[in-house]
Amino acid sequence: MITVTLYSRKNCDTCKQVKEQLKSIQQDIPHRLVEFDIDTDPSLKSSLQDQIPVVHVGPYILRYPFSEQELRASLGAASDRHRHLEELDDKVYKRRIERGRHISGADRFSYWFSQHYMLLLNVFVFVYVGLPFLAPALMEANLTTPAKIIYTVYSPLCHQLSFRSVFLYGEQPFYPRSLAGVNGLQTYEQISGQQDINIMDARHFVGNPIVGYKTALCERDLAIYGAILLFGVIFSISKRRIKAIPWYLWLVIGVLPIAIDGLSQLPGMVSGNLPAWIPLRESTPTLRFLTGGLFGFMTAWFLYPMIEDMMHETYKMLARKIHTVQQLDEQVEIGSNAISAK
Repeated sequence: MITVTLYSRKNCDTCKQVKEQLKSIQQDIPHRLVEFDIDTDPSLKSSLQDQIPVVHVGPYILRYPFSEQELRASLGAASDRHRHLEELDDKVYKRRIERGRHISGADRFSYWFSQHYMLLLNVFVFVYVGLPFLAPALMEANLTTPAKIIYTVYSPLCHQLSFRSVFLYGEQPFYPRSLAGVNGLQTYEQISGQQDINIMDARHFVGNPIVGYKTALCERDLAIYGAILLFGVIFSISKRRIKAIPWYLWLVIGVLPIAIDGLSQLPGMVSGNLPAWIPLRESTPTLRFLTGGLFGFMTAWFLYPMIEDMMHETYKMLARKIHTVQQLDEQVEIGSNAISAK
């Protein structure tokens, strides 16, 4: 027998009408009816309140308005499909039906995760972007071992070049290369004593008490993940109602600036081996923060709403399953009690 889920709400005349139609169809197409009051679930209420009543049977979903003929056709198609798969002795289908009768630990976790995934994402990004600031704080406190652990953990994730990093507890927040042309700041060449920069030295130099200590992520990465965190907080405050931006806006505003700013620096990293006519440049801290921030914010704006759509569908599916199993269990218990009473 097929199961029909009716999403409805109290004081809904149309919902009562559809319920009566289902009762009349019961004689021709036997089914179990499970009602789901969307007012008891804020997430379903926000997504379905303009479509109520909604009927879900097998792979078919009817959103109001629909006729009794359409309702009968959907139940008939679902019943024929169920009977056909039963006759074929489809083991995959039978396993799916059996799983649908029980609520597993994985179901409960997925149901919980689909509601709280943004909190977990925001906490993860907060920790990820926060630990790099802890490294220089630990160095300043002379706790070099835990600080070096943080630098080592982040080393595969970022180039950690000192002339592209943020410094804390020192004379300046940045020590850019002279090629960047930033006025009023000591250059990396000046504090390192190197005119021809050694990339490995710049990567391993974490600082000292005079110049300060660098963060474990570079300027651009801090901006990227900081912007992702910012959008994640805004998205959560908006109750995840912000729609995704079009892909072309993500490319033009998010990807293109960081690509131009980042790739145009490459000749400057190997300047000794290039012809004189190739322009050499080094980005400034301001441009790194700007392009990184744009990339992080626009990427989160592009991806998070799509993740929300997937999570919401997972939530609706599991909410329906849990509610269905609970109601069917209640119906079985009521039937058993009635038999016992006789």
